[in-house]
Amino acid sequence: MVAPPKDACSKLAELISVEHLPGDGVLLTVRPDLAPGEEVAPLDPNRFFMLRREDGLSPRIPRPFSIYREQPRTDGPPDLVFMVKVIGDGTRALAESRPGEKLRLIGPLGLGWPSFTEPANETPWVFLAGGIGSAPFFMAVEAISNGAEMAELRDEAAPTPAPFLLYGAGTKDLVYDVDAFAELDCALHVATDDGSFGFQGNVVTLLEKLQADGSIPDKIRIAACGPMPMLRAVERFATANDLECYVSLEDLMGCGVGICNGCVVDTKPEGSLGAWPNAKCCVEGPAFRTDQIVL
Repeated sequence: MVAPPKDACSKLAELISVEHLPGDGVLLTVRPDLAPGEEVAPLDPNRFFMLRREDGLSPRIPRPFSIYREQPRTDGPPDLVFMVKVIGDGTRALAESRPGEKLRLIGPLGLGWPSFTEPANETPWVFLAGGIGSAPFFMAVEAISNGAEMAELRDEAAPTPAPFLLYGAGTKDLVYDVDAFAELDCALHVATDDGSFGFQGNVVTLLEKLQADGSIPDKIRIAACGPMPMLRAVERFATANDLECYVSLEDLMGCGVGICNGCVVDTKPEGSLGAWPNAKCCVEGPAFRTDQIVL
């Protein structure tokens, strides 16, 4: 049985701020309660935490959220920022929280994305985000940028070129926090189903267009997060073009530590996880290679 990460723990955290985004998005900034002198290791992109309010107004089962970004502080470890889409009782309770209230914070959980900077590889990454599926990519872009900066200090070639980020949503209001993404070191392209912002269409069609006009090369590596129909379309595209591809699954989770079996996904017998008929998103994911699982 795959065990939860050794650095995972349950803590109280103070809600520092609540920022309501256009549409149904919210940014929650929280500060974990730490013991004096307690060290906090840097977080890898796409790890997640289980969150709930501690005043009884949240459902008892916490909800999983990818770490969106870390907010630096001058007087302690960074605060944690989560991007939340309000879709039910659990997310609504979090969105209605007020600064100063206490949250239950369980994590960090999951394995996160694969390393985007090691080993050195000149094939660029294309990140495909659908709506709230943009959350795992902010720190992923930062990781590549930091790798490039460290290489420059050592007078070495960057281990990975700057990525492309294709951000899709139904309408302009559902392209959450896009101004923050625009400040990152990546080539950002936006698509909306209704054409209210950027390219009219989905991110796979946008990727095909950008490859056709030479803006993105044919040989790429893909990482995607978004609704399941989008991920299936991404998998078909990657398979048809023989591309390395990872998907991060937005699955229902009850515990986050591999006990409840509520987030299992079927494995492909020929893949590296095929010795067992299913894998648990919370401890073996949430990111998987598309040749490992059945979407």
